[in-house]
Parts: sequence; C-alpha cells; structure tokens
Amino acid sequence: MILHLTTLDGWLAHPDRPYATASLALEGFIHCSPEPDSPDQQDSPVLTVANDRFAHTQGPLMVLLIDEDALDSPVRWEAAVPAPPPGTAATVLFPHIYGPVNRSAVVGMLEVQRDHSGKWAKLIPWS
Repeated sequence: MILHLTTLDGWLAHPDRPYATASLALEGFIHCSPEPDSPDQQDSPVLTVANDRFAHTQGPLMVLLIDEDALDSPVRWEAAVPAPPPGTAATVLFPHIYGPVNRSAVVGMLEVQRDHSGKWAKLIPWS
C-alpha cells in the first residue's frame, strides 16, 4: 500500500477521469509516501509530509490508500524530491507514480486530523 496526500476537493474533482496532480504535469510523477514501519502514527512518513508540505492547507486533508499492484501507471521508489521532509532520514525511499492514478486502485481513504496546536497529528478512517 502506498499513501498519497490530497485535499478532499482535489480527490473529488473530475471523478469521471483518472486522478492526477499538478506535480504529474510539472515533474512527471505523483508524490506518495510509504506506509509507516510501525503502528505508531507519530512515526508516519505521511504525517511528516503533511506537516512539511500541507501545514497551511485549509479544509479536509485526505490520504488516498493506493494498491500499488492495481495501478495502471508505473511506480518507482526513489529519494524524496526535492529533499526529504524535516525529520525524515535521507535513506527513506518514497513511491512516485509515473502517470495518473486509475481510481480503481484507490482502496480507501483516511482523514488527517490536527491536534490542539494545529499540527497534523492523526489519521482516521473516512467514510
């Protein structure tokens, strides 16, 4: 399973087409995060990325749960681009999807919730 952060509006836009991001057009791939190595969400790469790259995002922030084997587009595990988020080891590889995401590969979603200080801190099931 690979994880992708997006706003709820970003996911819901164009539901009749495969999902794509601006990074696909600009960089040639869609940024994703690996699953955490432990059940402790505090060590989750996706929360680190959320706080680094989505700190000022308003509205619901979502995590798409993507079945890598169900993707029509290729995935490459590579170093973070342009650099790893603060607190992430430089050796951590991130999945990059080189093409749009067929919506059938998205097997679930989580909502990212903030703590009392405003930091993205918790992933909860979304329905």
